[in-house]
Amino acid sequence: MESLGAPGAGLAIALENLFPPLPSEVILPLAGFTSSRGEMDLLAVLLFTTLGSVLGALALYWVGALLGRERTLAIAAKLPLVKISDIEKTEAFFQRHGRKTVFFGRMIPIFRSLISIPAGVERMPLLVFTLLTTAGSAIWNTIFVMAGYLLGENWHIVETYVGIGSNVVIGLVALAIVIFIVVRLAERRKGRHASRR
Repeated sequence: MESLGAPGAGLAIALENLFPPLPSEVILPLAGFTSSRGEMDLLAVLLFTTLGSVLGALALYWVGALLGRERTLAIAAKLPLVKISDIEKTEAFFQRHGRKTVFFGRMIPIFRSLISIPAGVERMPLLVFTLLTTAGSAIWNTIFVMAGYLLGENWHIVETYVGIGSNVVIGLVALAIVIFIVVRLAERRKGRHASRR
């Protein structure tokens, strides 16, 4: 972290958006700890990591924008167990709650990266997306950088607790996927029985 400096920490956070296995929950507290030792400027760390978050999110926004609605629907039509109505419901949800989803999504592990793609597909106004992403990222980054700064040598405690939270989110997502698959398979069986009659 000392050799990376604040710009390097920002770059690492930008890459974390594109490659979620790079954990911001480790990068940010470590940057805060390094700042507490006087080896990096705290304000510069906060600014560069937030800039990195925004740049990474914008890259994924443009992936969604280039993909577009028609391609998304075409891909969905080819996926097993996925209906076009699923995409339409997601679109309707995003149109109603898109701003809150982008803002709060920046503070939820896994979704932090993924939320930018539907924002791009739905062509959320770029200025609105950038402002919401900046605000949400600034809050998330500040919490974790300051935790590392205040905890000092014990900065790694943050990773332990956030790791538990991340595992809970992953577990809930996995459970939702299992429920979705079970419900879809049950619907298919009912459809087959109805068509035989």
